[in-house]
Amino acid sequence: MSIPRTVLSRLLPFAAYIVLLALDGTLASALEWLHLNPKFSYVIRISAVIALLLYFWRDYIELTTKPHVSDYLYASIAGAIVFIIWIFPYPAWLGGGDTSTFNPYAGESPLAAMWWASVRLMGAAMVVPLMEELFWRSYVMRWFDKADFLTVSPERISGYAYVGSACLFALEHHLWLAGLFAGLVYGELYKTYKNLWVPIAAHAVTNALLGFWVLSTSQWSYW
Repeated sequence: MSIPRTVLSRLLPFAAYIVLLALDGTLASALEWLHLNPKFSYVIRISAVIALLLYFWRDYIELTTKPHVSDYLYASIAGAIVFIIWIFPYPAWLGGGDTSTFNPYAGESPLAAMWWASVRLMGAAMVVPLMEELFWRSYVMRWFDKADFLTVSPERISGYAYVGSACLFALEHHLWLAGLFAGLVYGELYKTYKNLWVPIAAHAVTNALLGFWVLSTSQWSYW
């Protein structure tokens, strides 16, 4: 049985990101063998996601309606709260400790380091929120209620779908407790404002603040 294009368009960008993330070490080693900067593995990962998002762009009907400008204010506040929760010093059993790292300064000149930091920030704040919200909120959260997920209005998403999708979102992240909180916040924004751009904006604010915090504190384990 073939997978519908409505599912593929939201699944493949996310799947490409996860697969390339899992292969990051292998890809970095291959780049080094080719005498290329291993940090290009992140560029490859983000570029693959961007290419897939652009290819399927006409399929994202949930992005055709823009929210009210004031809704972005609430999205920004929510995103900032998630950021604060994210940087708590969690013990290891709650997802604390080191994760994969990306240090733009390692082995780089100041100019090159600025470029790598910018690439990472743009990927985290502009590409990842769009890709993840299309997958987790628009697809997975509504799919819990109905296979034909596009027919499910955001405000009618069940509590089971809301919590269940947030739990799965938490499992995607090393900081699973913070991930659970983020999933609940972004899901509630989607249900309340009935527009996917609102959780996308909140997610973007979270990731942007986290990126600037990482750069200012050198807490590379969060990258």
